[in-house]
Amino acid sequence: MSNNASTPARPGRVFHERHDHILKIVIDNPAKKNAFSPEMMAELSEALTLLDKDDSLWVGVLTAEGKDFTAGLDMPKFFGPTATRKPRPEGNTDPFGLANQCRKPIVTAVQGIVFTVGIELMLAGDIVVAADDCRFCQMEAKRGIAPLGGAHFRFITRAGWGDAMYHLLLCDEFSSAEAHRIGLVQEVVPAGQQVERAMELARIIARNAPLGIQVTKEAGRKFIEAGEKAAIDAIPAIRERVMGSADAAEGIKSFVERRAAVFQGR
Repeated sequence: MSNNASTPARPGRVFHERHDHILKIVIDNPAKKNAFSPEMMAELSEALTLLDKDDSLWVGVLTAEGKDFTAGLDMPKFFGPTATRKPRPEGNTDPFGLANQCRKPIVTAVQGIVFTVGIELMLAGDIVVAADDCRFCQMEAKRGIAPLGGAHFRFITRAGWGDAMYHLLLCDEFSSAEAHRIGLVQEVVPAGQQVERAMELARIIARNAPLGIQVTKEAGRKFIEAGEKAAIDAIPAIRERVMGSADAAEGIKSFVERRAAVFQGR
């Protein structure tokens, strides 16, 4: 009997582990460069909700298995005819921090490919440790759509207008060194050390008074809350304008068909 029958790939998942007062959250779909399915996004929301609501958890660490942090969304599963996207349960934490943002500090460790929602997820947290092999890209406009998970304002908050527009409009790939230079990441470490360094930072944070840490984050959030609210309130109109466009349909179709898109500006 042949032993060459292929084993079905295990579905991607997001799981979590408790380490004393730290919740380590792991994106686990390395066979697809940790691309997110709707189910994985729901699992991430559940983990962040646990971190937010459990008083014994003081710090979160978001990491990913394999060589890459994430290539972004598994597009057909979100926008194609077989889409399985479901509404987030009321009261659950939003992974992108656009609603019900997590009150606890989050340290994110990234490596390899960090595309689209990968950047938005790390910017929804507080501190980012990057491996020195990262490839960052906010490429939604290449697909005829736009960043809808917070990059349109958090990129500016972290990097300033010029550097933010440079990368948002060029849709270019850039390195860990560039991400550090413009303030998207706080530390760059040799590849393979990013998770342990993020855990080390989380342990240092967890040695401080948890309520003091939480109100420090809350106070900082208040400073930028009004501007973020206006930017978040603009998302539905932005989504309607781009997602129903011919360019969006072409961008997603060309991505699935692995060819260059031909845009018309409508």
